[in-house]
Amino acid sequence: MRQSPAQRPSVAATPMAFVQAILRAYAAQNKSPNKALEFSQITPSQAKKSNTHITARQMERVSSYAMHELNDEALGCLSRQLPWGTYGMLVRASLTSPNLGVALKRWCRHHSLVTNDIELVVHEEEGLAYITLFEQKDSGVQREFGLLSILRNLYGVACWLIDSRITLDKVEFAFDRPAHHAVYPLMFQGPVEFDASFKSASGLPASTLVMNASYLNLPLRRDEAALQRMLETALTLTVLQYRKDRLLLTQVKQALAMHPQSTHSAAELAPLLNLSPRSLHRQLKEEGISLQHVKDEVRRERAIELLQRTRKPIKQVAESAGFQNEKSFIRAFKQWTGQTPAVFREARHSSGKAPM
Repeated sequence: MRQSPAQRPSVAATPMAFVQAILRAYAAQNKSPNKALEFSQITPSQAKKSNTHITARQMERVSSYAMHELNDEALGCLSRQLPWGTYGMLVRASLTSPNLGVALKRWCRHHSLVTNDIELVVHEEEGLAYITLFEQKDSGVQREFGLLSILRNLYGVACWLIDSRITLDKVEFAFDRPAHHAVYPLMFQGPVEFDASFKSASGLPASTLVMNASYLNLPLRRDEAALQRMLETALTLTVLQYRKDRLLLTQVKQALAMHPQSTHSAAELAPLLNLSPRSLHRQLKEEGISLQHVKDEVRRERAIELLQRTRKPIKQVAESAGFQNEKSFIRAFKQWTGQTPAVFREARHSSGKAPM
């Protein structure tokens, strides 16, 4: 998926080894890659140097040009070509799913219809979701680029479908660590491991994306019109770096609501999310929001609900909303609504919406 000019990194971090994989796809079809290289401002001599790098923008251009010119979205990494539009078809077949979990399972099931080289499986275990790629055939020199491309594409599609950054708990690749391994963390939001011994119970090499299973319950936020816009520039190795992680915000709000009296500080809240206080503040800051803002939002909603629907004394409402004393609650509530809790409740009662 394409990044906007403001988001696309200009630093040359993409290894030339990925371009060389595309050149092998051209060679397999006995076609010249010169137009694709020229379009991407990569000289033939540069393309031969394995220890050099290009920008994400250059990789985007050479990939896109090659997919069109070769009519192969797999770029020579599978035993049969995937004509242009294949991955768009897979996304369209998943677009009406009620949540991300169903969408990914559909995407993986339909992927088996276009190739027998690999099998993609989604399963949950002990609160984690695993998207595993089982290799049915050896793709030879294209193996690394192929596995990376498929899992990167699937990861990008998942982020796009829910319009959210997905933080991965771990990524495992069933091949030894490549010389350009440092680029992998730039393409996945999570730690990356390499080990040729990663195998399934049946002995097949297995590469896996691991994430919090709660992501699978998030609803899709895309429609056909958004899909059409995305397909104009859909790519394999670049992805929009979403500013928000919708699951993190949901988890923070749930923790605050469930433990109002034991989440007054980041030090108390962070362990409930398996984060350090510093990581919690940093991740919320990356999303353009502060912990105090989220706390105020949760407390305000809880207080208003209790004042409207119950006859609890103000002191009990304050405690249930997470305040340490009635005085600080009244002061905060007046800042939120311009009224004291008692006046707010009386006004609701006068309007005919009496508390139960």
